[in-house]
Amino acid sequence: MTVRKPRYSKEEFARQGDRVYETQVRPIVEVANYGRIVAIDIETGDYELADDILSATNALFDRIPNAQPWIVRIGHRTVHCFGLRSLKINDPIAINSEVFLK
Repeated sequence: MTVRKPRYSKEEFARQGDRVYETQVRPIVEVANYGRIVAIDIETGDYELADDILSATNALFDRIPNAQPWIVRIGHRTVHCFGLRSLKINDPIAINSEVFLK
């Protein structure tokens, strides 16, 4: 197993990843790939698209063994979501509790 060591601080890595995605990759991939994963090498700007993180990063590492991958779910602010957000009574997507009582 190859151990890949980060070459940047977390802050610099995030800045560079966001910059490359917003300026180089997003304009190309966003329209036709909503919800898919893009793995971007923050040093070269090369990227791979896939339906999951492992496939995207493995494809990127196959092409660029020393890549520093930044992962983005296209069209979303985060790659993963944990749990549910709190719903308010007047929230338009709140589910009517009567459905569960029948």
